[in-house]
Amino acid sequence: MRAIVSVSDKTGIAELGRALSERGVEIFSTGGTLSALHTAAVPAQGISELTGFPEILEGRVKTLHPAVHGGILHRRNRPADVAEIGAHGIEPIDLVVVNLYPFRETIAQPNLQLHDALEQIDIGGPTLLRAAAKNFPHVLVIVDPRDYPRVLAAIDSLAIDEQLRRELAAKAFAHTAAYDSAIAAYLSPEQLPATLPLSFEKVQDLRYGENPHQPAAFYRDQASNKGTIAGARQVQGKELSFNNLLDADAALHILQSFDAPTVTILKHTNPCGLASHHDLVAAHAAARSGDPVSAFGGIVGINRPVDGRLATAMQRYFYEVIVAPAFDDEARAIFAAKPNLRLLELDIDGPGGQAWDYRRVSGGLLVQAADEVAADDPGSWRVVSEHQPTAEQLEALWFAWRACAAVKSNAIVLVQDQTLVGMGAGQPSRVDSVQIAVRKAGDRAAGSVLASDAFFPKPDGVEAAAAAGVGALVQPGGSQADDEVIATANRLGLALMFTGRRHFRH
Repeated sequence: MRAIVSVSDKTGIAELGRALSERGVEIFSTGGTLSALHTAAVPAQGISELTGFPEILEGRVKTLHPAVHGGILHRRNRPADVAEIGAHGIEPIDLVVVNLYPFRETIAQPNLQLHDALEQIDIGGPTLLRAAAKNFPHVLVIVDPRDYPRVLAAIDSLAIDEQLRRELAAKAFAHTAAYDSAIAAYLSPEQLPATLPLSFEKVQDLRYGENPHQPAAFYRDQASNKGTIAGARQVQGKELSFNNLLDADAALHILQSFDAPTVTILKHTNPCGLASHHDLVAAHAAARSGDPVSAFGGIVGINRPVDGRLATAMQRYFYEVIVAPAFDDEARAIFAAKPNLRLLELDIDGPGGQAWDYRRVSGGLLVQAADEVAADDPGSWRVVSEHQPTAEQLEALWFAWRACAAVKSNAIVLVQDQTLVGMGAGQPSRVDSVQIAVRKAGDRAAGSVLASDAFFPKPDGVEAAAAAGVGALVQPGGSQADDEVIATANRLGLALMFTGRRHFRH
């Protein structure tokens, strides 16, 4: 048996090399891998011994040779193939162990120069992998160090079944496809290219999807993990579910819109509680007050580390997941009494979300730039009413506007100071959302401010808000009924602001 071993990720390569050598496998290798094998006292030959041609162009060309690819690609069960390679003095290659230059890791570096990125585009590696994977009935191919033990076990058994060969081949093609996607995405000058390169790797299988009859898995975008739910570290609790991850991601997006210490409580990706306060215990209490009934079994997001004092305040309530940058030792000890409670640590201050938002539709994909409410400038808002908002109302309106962007349309939120006190979401009629928010707020609607994620198509929503005691409103504007809405605000003594920008969330 003969093998080509050339890897960027050298995890376990010395152990693999020794194990192959002990089994009588003749090893050929290149560059750094050859040096690593020799350092580990593994007998291995340079690829030039196989090709009879030196590596050239500083290693850019070394494995692109008929002695290599003829040895890999010939079909052992076709006498003509066997005779042809024999006539050229080419011997079979039965095992290819390759993984590729670290292109994704390279382009993630700051201030990267183009020529440095281009040098990390592997040419020979993908060709070796594709050749071996194409001929998988006769050649074993390995891209993942985690597969070394089971391939060695299969070699020892003298019964390498086709299922294993096929699985390894599929993994190799997935490896090269993801690699090519990363290169295409990096080089493309277009924001929305004609062909969209995407690559995701499985993080874990999930127990099920939104419902128990739906198989599901969680895949990570290989382009970025920092500041995303894919980069979270679970430090306690039972396995995360599909819905847990959706809610935790929604919590993260909300927290990344607020600089002040903030706590949010979510149900079904909507914030039923949200508050900012310099004291996180007070922020948690205020967030719960927004809708204590809905908070039961919710997902909590906190944009500051959780200490023992906050954990003590929270531990008497039933939550499914708590998302925060960190949990100190005291907090972990307190939450340990709730072994099913999932604790997720993640980098709230990372890049924040994704540059693009993808929505699956039957037969295709909708792609749009991500909607980041934190990029809004309240200084650009226009007061369109006769009544001017107070400084306190302006501060509350900015909080309400960011909260509203996290709520499913038609979205209405009511805010007192820096606390969400009422929310209406997902209604076909905007006035229905106002009425729900008012009902949720109860007495606290009086003196609150209101944010609407899109314009009021009629004055009825403004009238319902005024009847509940709302004092100021912010909305995008742009309705054919704007003049009528403004006149209604003036008649009812409300301050009304237009943002000129909406945050629909279907």
